[in-house]
Amino acid sequence: MFETTATVTSGSGSGPVIAESATARGRRARLALRGLQVLLALFYAFASALPKLIAHPSAAEGFNEMGWGSAGMYSIGALELAGAVALLIPVLSSVAAVSLGALMVGAFITQITVFGGENAATPVILILPLALIAWARRRDAAELPRLIFRVRRS
Repeated sequence: MFETTATVTSGSGSGPVIAESATARGRRARLALRGLQVLLALFYAFASALPKLIAHPSAAEGFNEMGWGSAGMYSIGALELAGAVALLIPVLSSVAAVSLGALMVGAFITQITVFGGENAATPVILILPLALIAWARRRDAAELPRLIFRVRRS
């Protein structure tokens, strides 16, 4: 969005050194963040939501063991798929990351209480990149109320 250059003082004290253009560095950071969003969206859509939405036996067994049955399985699968899609929409990506992070907190608690912590590391590991996306895309989310109210007025 904003293009700036940065001046960095060298460690030797010989004066200011013009650092690599902040725009090139910023572009690489935005590209890496976007790549992370795509990777997580693919994970949530195909590895997490899809087995639930097609009632794969492994997913159905787990939800039956929890006592949530197929309704819980389809609901969580739909939420994960919606989050995966929203991760790819810039104005929604921060909200999606926070929402998927909340699902991961619930998944962690469920893994600990119902399944004895067998796969508890997975949701914890996923929370970290989700938190990074939520923080990095927070300014995009600030436009969301403006867009909602503009649509409502139309």
